[in-house]
Amino acid sequence: MMRLACCTALLFVLRLLVGLPWYQVLPAILIFYLGSGGWNFLDIVAKTIGRDLHAAYVLLRVKLNVKRHVREKNTIPKIFAETVQRHGDKTALIFEGTGERWTFRQLDEYSNRVANLLLDRGFKEGDVVALFMENRSQYVGLWLGMAKIGVEAALINFNLRLEALVHCVTISNAKAVVFGSELAEAVSEVHSSMRKAVLMFCSGDYDPKQVPQGTECLETLLTGASSRLPKRPQRCFTDRLFYIYTSGTTGMPKAAIVVHSRYYRMAALVYYGFRMTSDDVLYDCLPLYHSAGNIVGVGQCLIHGMTVVIRKKFSASRFWDDCVKYNCTIVQYIGEICRYLLNQPVRDTERQHRVRMALGNGLRQSIWEEFMKRFNIPQIAEFYGATECNCSLGNFGNKVGACGFNSQILPFIYPIRLVRVDEETMELIRGPDGVCIPCKPGEPGQLVGKIIQNDPLRRFDGYVNQSATSKKIANSVFKKGDSAYLSGAEGKAGMAAIADPSQSTDLETFFKDMEKVLPPYARPVFLRFLPEVNKTGTFKFQKTELRRDGFNPTAVSDRLFFLDSSRGRYVQLDEELYRSIVSGKHKL
Repeated sequence: MMRLACCTALLFVLRLLVGLPWYQVLPAILIFYLGSGGWNFLDIVAKTIGRDLHAAYVLLRVKLNVKRHVREKNTIPKIFAETVQRHGDKTALIFEGTGERWTFRQLDEYSNRVANLLLDRGFKEGDVVALFMENRSQYVGLWLGMAKIGVEAALINFNLRLEALVHCVTISNAKAVVFGSELAEAVSEVHSSMRKAVLMFCSGDYDPKQVPQGTECLETLLTGASSRLPKRPQRCFTDRLFYIYTSGTTGMPKAAIVVHSRYYRMAALVYYGFRMTSDDVLYDCLPLYHSAGNIVGVGQCLIHGMTVVIRKKFSASRFWDDCVKYNCTIVQYIGEICRYLLNQPVRDTERQHRVRMALGNGLRQSIWEEFMKRFNIPQIAEFYGATECNCSLGNFGNKVGACGFNSQILPFIYPIRLVRVDEETMELIRGPDGVCIPCKPGEPGQLVGKIIQNDPLRRFDGYVNQSATSKKIANSVFKKGDSAYLSGAEGKAGMAAIADPSQSTDLETFFKDMEKVLPPYARPVFLRFLPEVNKTGTFKFQKTELRRDGFNPTAVSDRLFFLDSSRGRYVQLDEELYRSIVSGKHKL
Protein backbone atom coordinates (compact mmCIF):
# COMPACT_ATOMS: atom_id res chain seq x y z
CA MET A 1 0.00 0.00 0.00
CA MET A 2 2.84 2.37 0.88
CA ARG A 3 4.51 1.78 -2.46
CA LEU A 4 1.24 2.28 -4.36
CA ALA A 5 0.40 5.50 -2.50
CA CYS A 6 3.84 7.00 -3.10
CA CYS A 7 3.86 6.14 -6.81
CA THR A 8 0.32 7.50 -7.22
CA ALA A 9 1.33 10.77 -5.55
CA LEU A 10 4.41 11.05 -7.75
CA LEU A 11 2.38 10.34 -10.87
CA PHE A 12 -0.14 13.07 -9.96
CA VAL A 13 2.57 15.67 -9.31
CA LEU A 14 4.45 14.87 -12.51
CA ARG A 15 1.31 15.10 -14.61
CA LEU A 16 0.53 18.53 -13.16
CA LEU A 17 4.00 20.05 -13.32
CA VAL A 18 5.53 18.43 -16.37
CA GLY A 19 2.36 18.05 -18.39
CA LEU A 20 3.16 14.50 -19.53
CA PRO A 21 0.45 11.81 -19.88
CA TRP A 22 0.42 8.99 -17.30
CA TYR A 23 1.67 6.34 -19.73
CA GLN A 24 4.89 8.35 -20.27
CA VAL A 25 5.36 9.25 -16.62
CA LEU A 26 4.74 5.85 -15.03
CA PRO A 27 7.72 4.06 -16.67
CA ALA A 28 10.01 6.88 -15.55
CA ILE A 29 8.85 6.46 -11.95
CA LEU A 30 9.30 2.68 -12.04
CA ILE A 31 12.79 2.92 -13.54
CA PHE A 32 13.76 5.58 -11.00
CA TYR A 33 12.32 3.47 -8.19
CA LEU A 34 14.11 0.27 -9.18
CA GLY A 35 17.38 2.03 -9.88
CA SER A 36 17.46 3.88 -6.58
CA GLY A 37 17.47 1.09 -4.07
CA GLY A 38 13.90 -0.15 -3.87
CA TRP A 39 12.82 -0.06 -0.23
CA ASN A 40 15.48 2.51 0.60
CA PHE A 41 13.82 4.78 -1.91
CA LEU A 42 10.44 4.16 -0.28
CA ASP A 43 11.96 5.12 3.06
CA ILE A 44 13.10 8.42 1.55
CA VAL A 45 9.65 8.94 0.06
CA ALA A 46 7.98 8.32 3.41
CA LYS A 47 10.16 10.93 5.10
CA THR A 48 10.01 13.62 2.45
CA ILE A 49 6.75 13.19 0.52
CA GLY A 50 4.85 15.77 2.59
CA ARG A 51 7.54 18.41 2.21
CA ASP A 52 8.05 17.69 -1.48
CA LEU A 53 4.35 17.71 -2.34
CA HIS A 54 3.97 21.09 -0.62
CA ALA A 55 6.93 22.41 -2.63
CA ALA A 56 5.40 20.98 -5.81
CA TYR A 57 2.11 22.72 -4.97
CA VAL A 58 3.95 26.01 -4.42
CA LEU A 59 5.76 25.71 -7.74
CA LEU A 60 2.54 24.83 -9.52
CA ARG A 61 0.65 27.73 -7.91
CA VAL A 62 3.36 30.25 -8.81
CA LYS A 63 3.79 28.79 -12.28
CA LEU A 64 0.07 29.10 -13.06
CA ASN A 65 0.03 32.69 -11.78
CA VAL A 66 3.09 33.53 -13.85
CA LYS A 67 1.46 32.09 -16.96
CA ARG A 68 -1.55 34.35 -16.39
CA HIS A 69 0.63 37.41 -15.87
CA VAL A 70 2.61 36.65 -19.03
CA ARG A 71 -0.55 36.09 -21.04
CA GLU A 72 -2.16 39.31 -19.78
CA LYS A 73 1.09 41.28 -20.10
CA ASN A 74 0.87 42.25 -16.45
CA THR A 75 3.51 44.17 -14.52
CA ILE A 76 4.08 44.83 -10.81
CA PRO A 77 2.08 48.12 -11.03
CA LYS A 78 -0.81 46.22 -12.67
CA ILE A 79 -0.71 43.53 -9.99
CA PHE A 80 -0.60 46.27 -7.36
CA ALA A 81 -3.73 47.81 -8.92
CA GLU A 82 -5.55 44.51 -8.27
CA THR A 83 -4.30 44.63 -4.66
CA VAL A 84 -5.64 48.20 -4.28
CA GLN A 85 -9.07 47.04 -5.49
CA ARG A 86 -9.14 44.33 -2.82
CA HIS A 87 -7.59 46.27 0.09
CA GLY A 88 -8.03 49.96 -0.72
CA ASP A 89 -8.56 51.32 2.79
CA LYS A 90 -6.41 48.78 4.60
CA THR A 91 -3.04 49.93 5.97
CA ALA A 92 -0.33 49.09 3.47
CA LEU A 93 2.79 50.68 4.99
CA ILE A 94 3.70 51.92 8.45
CA PHE A 95 6.88 53.93 8.84
CA GLU A 96 8.22 53.36 12.33
CA GLY A 97 10.25 56.57 12.26
CA THR A 98 7.13 58.78 12.36
CA GLY A 99 4.35 56.28 12.96
CA GLU A 100 2.80 57.47 9.70
CA ARG A 101 0.40 55.00 8.08
CA TRP A 102 -0.41 54.80 4.40
CA THR A 103 -3.42 52.88 3.08
CA PHE A 104 -3.13 51.03 -0.21
CA ARG A 105 -5.13 53.82 -1.85
CA GLN A 106 -2.78 56.49 -0.47
CA LEU A 107 0.26 54.59 -1.71
CA ASP A 108 -1.41 54.29 -5.10
CA GLU A 109 -2.13 58.02 -5.28
CA TYR A 110 1.38 58.99 -4.15
CA SER A 111 2.95 56.77 -6.81
CA ASN A 112 0.62 58.28 -9.42
CA ARG A 113 1.90 61.75 -8.51
CA VAL A 114 5.48 60.52 -8.95
CA ALA A 115 4.61 59.07 -12.36
CA ASN A 116 2.83 62.19 -13.58
CA LEU A 117 5.61 64.49 -12.36
CA LEU A 118 8.20 62.51 -14.30
CA LEU A 119 5.99 62.48 -17.39
CA ASP A 120 5.63 66.26 -17.17
CA ARG A 121 9.42 66.52 -16.99
CA GLY A 122 9.86 64.53 -20.18
CA PHE A 123 10.85 61.15 -18.78
CA LYS A 124 9.82 58.23 -20.92
CA GLU A 125 9.72 54.45 -20.94
CA GLY A 126 13.21 52.94 -20.55
CA ASP A 127 14.75 55.96 -18.82
CA VAL A 128 16.57 55.38 -15.51
CA VAL A 129 16.32 57.39 -12.28
CA ALA A 130 18.72 56.70 -9.39
CA LEU A 131 17.15 56.43 -5.93
CA PHE A 132 19.55 57.25 -3.07
CA MET A 133 17.82 57.54 0.29
CA GLU A 134 17.26 55.81 3.61
CA ASN A 135 14.20 53.66 4.35
CA ARG A 136 10.77 55.27 4.50
CA SER A 137 7.37 54.78 2.85
CA GLN A 138 8.16 57.32 0.14
CA TYR A 139 10.93 55.02 -1.09
CA VAL A 140 8.36 52.43 -2.15
CA GLY A 141 6.06 55.04 -3.68
CA LEU A 142 8.92 56.51 -5.71
CA TRP A 143 10.10 53.37 -7.51
CA LEU A 144 6.52 52.15 -7.89
CA GLY A 145 5.53 55.46 -9.49
CA MET A 146 8.49 55.22 -11.86
CA ALA A 147 7.46 51.68 -12.82
CA LYS A 148 3.94 52.89 -13.69
CA ILE A 149 5.35 54.77 -16.67
CA GLY A 150 8.16 52.32 -17.51
CA VAL A 151 10.94 54.35 -15.89
CA GLU A 152 13.49 52.06 -14.24
CA ALA A 153 14.87 52.86 -10.78
CA ALA A 154 18.51 52.27 -9.84
CA LEU A 155 18.34 51.45 -6.12
CA ILE A 156 21.65 52.69 -4.71
CA ASN A 157 23.07 51.63 -1.35
CA PHE A 158 22.86 54.65 0.96
CA ASN A 159 26.20 53.68 2.56
CA LEU A 160 28.13 54.39 -0.64
CA ARG A 161 30.33 57.44 -0.95
CA LEU A 162 32.69 59.13 -3.43
CA GLU A 163 33.94 56.93 -6.29
CA ALA A 164 31.59 54.01 -5.59
CA LEU A 165 28.56 56.33 -5.52
CA VAL A 166 29.51 57.99 -8.81
CA HIS A 167 30.14 54.56 -10.33
CA CYS A 168 26.64 53.30 -9.45
CA VAL A 169 24.91 56.38 -10.87
CA THR A 170 27.07 56.33 -14.00
CA ILE A 171 26.74 52.65 -14.97
CA SER A 172 22.96 52.87 -14.67
CA ASN A 173 22.96 55.77 -17.15
CA ALA A 174 20.55 57.59 -14.83
CA LYS A 175 18.99 60.83 -16.11
CA ALA A 176 18.13 61.98 -12.60
CA VAL A 177 18.97 61.31 -8.96
CA VAL A 178 16.32 61.40 -6.22
CA PHE A 179 18.14 61.61 -2.89
CA GLY A 180 17.09 61.93 0.72
CA SER A 181 17.96 65.16 2.53
CA GLU A 182 19.84 63.03 5.07
CA LEU A 183 22.31 62.20 2.29
CA ALA A 184 22.74 65.72 0.93
CA GLU A 185 26.36 65.92 2.04
CA ALA A 186 27.27 62.67 0.27
CA VAL A 187 25.63 63.88 -2.95
CA SER A 188 27.29 67.31 -2.72
CA GLU A 189 30.71 65.63 -2.46
CA VAL A 190 30.33 63.95 -5.85
CA HIS A 191 28.02 66.31 -7.73
CA SER A 192 30.81 67.80 -9.79
CA SER A 193 31.89 64.29 -10.90
CA MET A 194 28.47 63.40 -12.34
CA ARG A 195 27.23 64.15 -15.82
CA LYS A 196 26.01 67.74 -16.10
CA ALA A 197 22.69 66.67 -17.60
CA VAL A 198 21.67 64.66 -14.50
CA LEU A 199 18.70 66.26 -12.74
CA MET A 200 18.69 66.38 -8.93
CA PHE A 201 15.62 66.06 -6.68
CA CYS A 202 15.76 66.18 -2.88
CA SER A 203 13.20 64.35 -0.72
CA GLY A 204 12.76 65.30 2.93
CA ASP A 205 13.78 68.46 4.79
CA TYR A 206 14.83 70.64 1.87
CA ASP A 207 17.52 73.27 2.56
CA PRO A 208 18.83 74.99 -0.61
CA LYS A 209 22.10 75.78 1.19
CA GLN A 210 22.81 72.10 1.89
CA VAL A 211 22.12 70.61 -1.56
CA PRO A 212 23.93 70.92 -4.91
CA GLN A 213 23.04 73.94 -7.02
CA GLY A 214 19.99 73.32 -9.20
CA THR A 215 18.48 70.70 -6.90
CA GLU A 216 14.68 70.86 -6.68
CA CYS A 217 12.45 70.06 -3.71
CA LEU A 218 10.59 66.86 -4.56
CA GLU A 219 7.74 67.31 -2.07
CA THR A 220 6.82 70.73 -3.48
CA LEU A 221 6.75 69.33 -7.01
CA LEU A 222 4.63 66.31 -6.02
CA THR A 223 2.04 68.54 -4.35
CA GLY A 224 1.23 70.06 -7.72
CA ALA A 225 1.24 66.76 -9.65
CA SER A 226 -1.92 64.85 -10.61
CA SER A 227 -2.88 61.82 -8.52
CA ARG A 228 -4.71 60.17 -11.41
CA LEU A 229 -3.37 56.96 -12.94
CA PRO A 230 -1.25 57.88 -15.97
CA LYS A 231 -1.47 56.07 -19.28
CA ARG A 232 0.24 52.72 -18.94
CA PRO A 233 3.31 52.03 -21.11
CA GLN A 234 3.67 49.00 -23.38
CA ARG A 235 5.54 46.93 -20.81
CA CYS A 236 5.22 43.21 -20.14
CA PHE A 237 6.00 40.76 -17.35
CA THR A 238 9.58 40.10 -18.47
CA ASP A 239 10.58 43.74 -18.97
CA ARG A 240 12.95 45.54 -16.63
CA LEU A 241 11.57 46.88 -13.35
CA PHE A 242 14.62 48.24 -11.51
CA TYR A 243 18.28 47.59 -10.68
CA ILE A 244 19.72 46.28 -7.43
CA TYR A 245 23.46 46.47 -6.82
CA THR A 246 25.69 43.69 -5.52
CA SER A 247 27.68 44.41 -2.37
CA GLY A 248 30.92 45.15 -4.20
CA THR A 249 33.23 43.65 -1.57
CA THR A 250 35.61 42.42 -4.28
CA GLY A 251 35.35 45.43 -6.57
CA MET A 252 32.84 48.05 -7.64
CA PRO A 253 29.13 47.11 -7.20
CA LYS A 254 27.42 45.49 -10.20
CA ALA A 255 23.90 46.50 -11.23
CA ALA A 256 21.72 43.37 -11.28
CA ILE A 257 18.67 43.54 -13.55
CA VAL A 258 15.35 42.84 -11.83
CA VAL A 259 12.46 42.27 -14.23
CA HIS A 260 8.80 42.25 -13.18
CA SER A 261 8.58 38.45 -13.29
CA ARG A 262 11.63 38.09 -11.02
CA TYR A 263 10.12 40.47 -8.45
CA TYR A 264 6.91 38.45 -8.49
CA ARG A 265 8.72 35.10 -8.35
CA MET A 266 10.81 36.01 -5.30
CA ALA A 267 7.88 37.43 -3.33
CA ALA A 268 5.38 34.72 -4.33
CA LEU A 269 7.60 31.69 -3.63
CA VAL A 270 8.18 32.97 -0.10
CA TYR A 271 4.50 33.84 0.41
CA TYR A 272 3.13 30.46 -0.66
CA GLY A 273 6.11 28.41 0.48
CA PHE A 274 5.94 29.60 4.08
CA ARG A 275 2.13 29.76 4.18
CA MET A 276 1.75 33.49 4.73
CA THR A 277 -1.60 35.28 4.55
CA SER A 278 -2.74 38.80 3.72
CA ASP A 279 -3.68 39.22 7.39
CA ASP A 280 -0.03 38.95 8.47
CA VAL A 281 1.85 42.08 9.54
CA LEU A 282 5.49 41.99 8.47
CA TYR A 283 8.29 43.87 10.28
CA ASP A 284 10.87 45.01 7.70
CA CYS A 285 14.02 46.53 9.20
CA LEU A 286 16.22 45.66 6.21
CA PRO A 287 17.48 48.21 3.66
CA LEU A 288 15.08 48.82 0.79
CA TYR A 289 17.91 49.13 -1.71
CA HIS A 290 18.30 45.34 -1.53
CA SER A 291 16.08 42.41 -2.49
CA ALA A 292 15.43 41.05 1.02
CA GLY A 293 13.82 44.28 2.20
CA ASN A 294 12.28 45.52 -1.04
CA ILE A 295 11.15 42.30 -2.72
CA VAL A 296 10.80 39.57 -0.09
CA GLY A 297 9.47 42.15 2.40
CA VAL A 298 7.67 44.98 0.58
CA GLY A 299 6.60 42.56 -2.15
CA GLN A 300 4.16 40.98 0.30
CA CYS A 301 2.43 44.36 0.56
CA LEU A 302 2.27 45.19 -3.14
CA ILE A 303 1.33 41.71 -4.41
CA HIS A 304 -0.51 40.03 -1.55
CA GLY A 305 -2.06 42.88 0.44
CA MET A 306 -0.03 42.43 3.62
CA THR A 307 0.69 45.32 5.98
CA VAL A 308 4.44 46.01 6.16
CA VAL A 309 6.14 47.99 8.92
CA ILE A 310 9.21 49.79 7.58
CA ARG A 311 12.00 50.79 9.94
CA LYS A 312 14.65 53.35 9.02
CA LYS A 313 17.44 51.09 10.27
CA PHE A 314 17.68 47.91 12.32
CA SER A 315 17.76 48.48 16.08
CA ALA A 316 18.39 45.52 18.38
CA SER A 317 17.15 47.44 21.43
CA ARG A 318 13.85 48.52 19.79
CA PHE A 319 13.13 45.37 17.76
CA TRP A 320 10.64 43.61 20.04
CA ASP A 321 9.07 46.86 21.27
CA ASP A 322 8.19 47.65 17.65
CA CYS A 323 6.79 44.16 17.10
CA VAL A 324 4.48 44.53 20.09
CA LYS A 325 3.46 48.09 19.16
CA TYR A 326 2.46 47.21 15.60
CA ASN A 327 1.14 43.66 16.24
CA CYS A 328 3.67 42.10 13.88
CA THR A 329 3.29 38.41 13.06
CA ILE A 330 6.36 38.00 10.79
CA VAL A 331 9.81 39.51 11.27
CA GLN A 332 12.64 39.68 8.75
CA TYR A 333 16.29 39.05 9.52
CA ILE A 334 19.50 38.71 7.59
CA GLY A 335 23.07 37.84 8.53
CA GLU A 336 23.87 38.47 12.16
CA ILE A 337 20.63 40.21 13.19
CA CYS A 338 19.50 37.19 15.24
CA ARG A 339 22.81 37.09 17.13
CA TYR A 340 22.56 40.82 17.87
CA LEU A 341 19.11 40.23 19.34
CA LEU A 342 20.39 37.38 21.50
CA ASN A 343 23.14 39.64 22.83
CA GLN A 344 20.54 42.10 24.15
CA PRO A 345 19.49 42.04 27.84
CA VAL A 346 16.37 40.00 28.54
CA ARG A 347 13.21 42.13 28.49
CA ASP A 348 9.49 41.44 28.87
CA THR A 349 8.50 42.51 25.35
CA GLU A 350 10.62 39.80 23.74
CA ARG A 351 7.92 37.27 24.68
CA GLN A 352 4.84 39.53 24.64
CA HIS A 353 4.66 39.77 20.85
CA ARG A 354 2.48 37.92 18.31
CA VAL A 355 5.35 36.95 15.99
CA ARG A 356 4.87 33.44 14.59
CA MET A 357 7.63 33.42 11.98
CA ALA A 358 11.15 34.78 11.45
CA LEU A 359 11.89 35.09 7.73
CA GLY A 360 15.36 35.51 6.29
CA ASN A 361 18.76 34.00 5.64
CA GLY A 362 22.06 33.67 7.45
CA LEU A 363 20.88 32.33 10.84
CA ARG A 364 23.70 30.25 12.28
CA GLN A 365 22.81 26.71 13.29
CA SER A 366 24.67 27.18 16.59
CA ILE A 367 22.10 29.75 17.80
CA TRP A 368 19.06 28.55 15.85
CA GLU A 369 17.28 26.70 18.65
CA GLU A 370 18.33 29.25 21.27
CA PHE A 371 16.74 32.01 19.17
CA MET A 372 13.48 30.09 18.78
CA LYS A 373 13.26 29.19 22.46
CA ARG A 374 14.21 32.55 23.99
CA PHE A 375 11.92 34.63 21.79
CA ASN A 376 9.17 32.02 21.43
CA ILE A 377 9.29 31.92 17.62
CA PRO A 378 7.53 28.76 16.33
CA GLN A 379 8.89 28.89 12.76
CA ILE A 380 12.21 29.87 11.18
CA ALA A 381 11.58 30.52 7.48
CA GLU A 382 15.17 30.36 6.29
CA PHE A 383 15.78 30.63 2.56
CA TYR A 384 18.78 30.85 0.25
CA GLY A 385 19.25 32.82 -2.93
CA ALA A 386 20.48 36.02 -4.49
CA THR A 387 18.85 38.94 -6.29
CA GLU A 388 19.88 37.74 -9.73
CA CYS A 389 19.90 33.95 -9.24
CA ASN A 390 17.40 31.41 -10.58
CA CYS A 391 18.02 28.71 -7.99
CA SER A 392 16.45 29.79 -4.71
CA LEU A 393 15.86 27.36 -1.85
CA GLY A 394 13.48 27.40 1.09
CA ASN A 395 13.31 25.57 4.42
CA PHE A 396 9.59 24.84 4.12
CA GLY A 397 9.75 22.07 6.73
CA ASN A 398 11.08 24.25 9.59
CA LYS A 399 14.13 21.96 9.91
CA VAL A 400 16.75 23.29 12.33
CA GLY A 401 19.87 24.51 10.54
CA ALA A 402 18.59 24.08 6.98
CA CYS A 403 18.42 26.80 4.33
CA GLY A 404 16.38 24.65 1.96
CA PHE A 405 16.34 21.32 0.15
CA ASN A 406 16.34 19.65 -3.23
CA SER A 407 13.95 16.77 -3.72
CA GLN A 408 15.45 13.28 -4.01
CA ILE A 409 12.21 11.82 -5.34
CA LEU A 410 11.38 14.62 -7.80
CA PRO A 411 14.82 16.03 -8.71
CA PHE A 412 13.81 16.88 -12.29
CA ILE A 413 10.91 19.11 -11.23
CA TYR A 414 13.12 21.91 -9.89
CA PRO A 415 16.31 21.99 -11.99
CA ILE A 416 18.90 22.94 -9.39
CA ARG A 417 21.89 20.94 -8.21
CA LEU A 418 25.00 20.96 -6.08
CA VAL A 419 28.00 20.15 -8.26
CA ARG A 420 31.57 19.35 -7.34
CA VAL A 421 34.20 22.09 -7.42
CA ASP A 422 37.93 22.32 -6.82
CA GLU A 423 38.04 23.70 -3.29
CA GLU A 424 41.27 25.60 -4.01
CA THR A 425 40.33 27.27 -7.30
CA MET A 426 36.51 26.96 -7.03
CA GLU A 427 36.45 25.75 -10.64
CA LEU A 428 33.80 23.23 -11.66
CA ILE A 429 34.92 19.59 -11.79
CA ARG A 430 33.72 17.76 -14.88
CA GLY A 431 33.43 14.10 -15.80
CA PRO A 432 34.79 12.33 -18.90
CA ASP A 433 31.74 13.51 -20.85
CA GLY A 434 32.49 17.17 -20.01
CA VAL A 435 29.39 17.54 -17.86
CA CYS A 436 29.53 18.66 -14.21
CA ILE A 437 29.55 15.99 -11.49
CA PRO A 438 26.67 16.09 -8.98
CA CYS A 439 27.57 16.07 -5.29
CA LYS A 440 26.56 13.16 -3.11
CA PRO A 441 24.40 13.79 -0.01
CA GLY A 442 26.47 15.66 2.57
CA GLU A 443 29.19 16.57 0.09
CA PRO A 444 29.97 20.31 -0.32
CA GLY A 445 29.73 21.91 -3.73
CA GLN A 446 28.43 24.87 -5.70
CA LEU A 447 24.73 25.46 -6.27
CA VAL A 448 23.74 25.84 -9.92
CA GLY A 449 20.39 26.51 -11.56
CA LYS A 450 19.52 25.50 -15.11
CA ILE A 451 18.80 28.53 -17.29
CA ILE A 452 15.66 28.37 -19.45
CA GLN A 453 15.40 31.86 -20.86
CA ASN A 454 11.82 31.59 -22.12
CA ASP A 455 10.61 30.47 -18.67
CA PRO A 456 10.04 33.42 -16.27
CA LEU A 457 10.84 31.14 -13.32
CA ARG A 458 14.13 29.87 -14.75
CA ARG A 459 15.50 32.82 -16.77
CA PHE A 460 18.67 34.69 -15.89
CA ASP A 461 18.67 38.43 -16.64
CA GLY A 462 22.16 39.15 -15.37
CA TYR A 463 23.70 42.57 -14.96
CA VAL A 464 23.89 45.83 -16.88
CA ASN A 465 27.52 44.92 -17.61
CA GLN A 466 27.45 42.05 -20.11
CA SER A 467 30.90 40.72 -19.17
CA ALA A 468 29.77 40.40 -15.54
CA THR A 469 26.75 38.46 -16.78
CA SER A 470 28.91 36.05 -18.77
CA LYS A 471 31.03 35.22 -15.71
CA LYS A 472 27.94 33.90 -13.92
CA ILE A 473 27.03 31.41 -16.65
CA ALA A 474 28.52 27.94 -17.13
CA ASN A 475 27.82 25.62 -20.05
CA SER A 476 27.25 21.85 -20.15
CA VAL A 477 26.32 21.60 -16.48
CA PHE A 478 23.30 19.26 -16.32
CA LYS A 479 23.84 17.92 -19.84
CA LYS A 480 25.82 18.77 -22.96
CA GLY A 481 24.96 22.13 -24.47
CA ASP A 482 22.86 23.55 -21.64
CA SER A 483 23.66 26.60 -19.51
CA ALA A 484 23.34 27.28 -15.78
CA TYR A 485 23.71 30.08 -13.26
CA LEU A 486 26.67 29.82 -10.88
CA SER A 487 25.81 30.80 -7.27
CA GLY A 488 29.06 32.48 -6.11
CA ALA A 489 29.83 34.01 -2.70
CA GLU A 490 29.67 37.71 -1.89
CA GLY A 491 29.26 39.37 1.45
CA LYS A 492 31.24 40.94 4.24
CA ALA A 493 34.93 41.38 3.50
CA GLY A 494 37.26 39.03 5.39
CA MET A 495 40.99 39.68 5.31
CA ALA A 496 43.23 41.99 3.29
CA ALA A 497 46.85 40.90 2.76
CA ILE A 498 49.09 43.94 2.32
CA ALA A 499 52.71 44.02 1.21
CA ASP A 500 54.54 46.27 3.69
CA PRO A 501 58.25 45.33 3.72
CA SER A 502 59.25 48.51 5.57
CA GLN A 503 56.40 48.22 8.13
CA SER A 504 55.51 51.86 7.52
CA THR A 505 51.72 51.65 7.20
CA ASP A 506 49.91 54.17 9.39
CA LEU A 507 46.84 52.23 10.54
CA GLU A 508 44.97 55.31 11.77
CA THR A 509 45.32 57.05 8.41
CA PHE A 510 44.54 53.79 6.61
CA PHE A 511 41.27 53.40 8.52
CA LYS A 512 40.20 57.03 8.00
CA ASP A 513 40.87 56.81 4.25
CA MET A 514 38.97 53.51 4.08
CA GLU A 515 35.98 55.01 5.89
CA LYS A 516 35.64 57.65 3.19
CA VAL A 517 35.48 55.29 0.24
CA LEU A 518 34.16 51.92 1.50
CA PRO A 519 30.82 51.05 3.14
CA PRO A 520 31.14 49.12 6.43
CA TYR A 521 30.59 45.66 4.89
CA ALA A 522 33.44 46.19 2.40
CA ARG A 523 36.06 47.08 5.00
CA PRO A 524 38.34 44.12 5.77
CA VAL A 525 37.84 42.68 9.25
CA PHE A 526 41.43 41.42 9.41
CA LEU A 527 44.71 42.78 8.04
CA ARG A 528 47.81 40.70 7.39
CA PHE A 529 51.03 42.56 6.60
CA LEU A 530 53.50 40.63 4.44
CA PRO A 531 57.07 41.34 3.34
CA GLU A 532 55.76 40.64 -0.18
CA VAL A 533 52.66 39.17 -1.83
CA ASN A 534 53.34 35.81 -3.44
CA LYS A 535 52.26 35.26 -7.04
CA THR A 536 51.66 32.21 -9.18
CA GLY A 537 53.70 31.36 -12.27
CA THR A 538 51.22 33.37 -14.34
CA PHE A 539 51.60 36.39 -12.03
CA LYS A 540 48.24 35.98 -10.32
CA PHE A 541 48.01 36.66 -6.61
CA GLN A 542 48.39 33.45 -4.58
CA LYS A 543 45.33 33.50 -2.31
CA THR A 544 44.84 29.80 -1.57
CA GLU A 545 47.58 29.55 1.07
CA LEU A 546 46.48 32.81 2.69
CA ARG A 547 42.93 31.50 3.01
CA ARG A 548 44.22 28.25 4.48
CA ASP A 549 46.37 30.07 7.05
CA GLY A 550 43.41 31.99 8.47
CA PHE A 551 43.99 34.51 11.27
CA ASN A 552 45.42 32.41 14.11
CA PRO A 553 48.39 34.43 15.50
CA THR A 554 50.04 31.25 16.76
CA ALA A 555 50.07 29.77 13.25
CA VAL A 556 50.89 32.95 11.29
CA SER A 557 54.20 34.71 11.77
CA ASP A 558 53.16 37.90 9.91
CA ARG A 559 51.64 40.85 11.75
CA LEU A 560 47.85 40.51 12.14
CA PHE A 561 45.31 43.21 13.01
CA PHE A 562 41.59 43.12 13.79
CA LEU A 563 39.00 45.82 13.06
CA ASP A 564 37.45 46.69 16.42
CA SER A 565 34.26 48.41 15.27
CA SER A 566 33.38 49.54 18.81
CA ARG A 567 36.58 51.61 18.94
CA GLY A 568 36.70 52.46 15.24
CA ARG A 569 40.28 51.31 14.64
CA TYR A 570 42.50 48.32 13.94
CA VAL A 571 44.12 46.61 16.95
CA GLN A 572 46.90 44.05 17.15
CA LEU A 573 45.51 40.51 17.04
CA ASP A 574 46.98 38.50 19.92
CA GLU A 575 46.11 35.04 21.28
CA GLU A 576 43.64 36.34 23.85
CA LEU A 577 41.69 38.37 21.28
CA TYR A 578 41.82 35.44 18.86
CA ARG A 579 40.23 33.09 21.43
CA SER A 580 37.57 35.70 22.18
CA ILE A 581 36.67 35.98 18.49
CA VAL A 582 36.59 32.22 17.88
CA SER A 583 34.41 31.64 20.95
CA GLY A 584 31.91 34.25 19.74
CA LYS A 585 32.41 36.59 22.70
CA HIS A 586 33.87 39.32 20.51
CA LYS A 587 31.69 40.66 17.67
CA LEU A 588 33.01 40.67 14.12
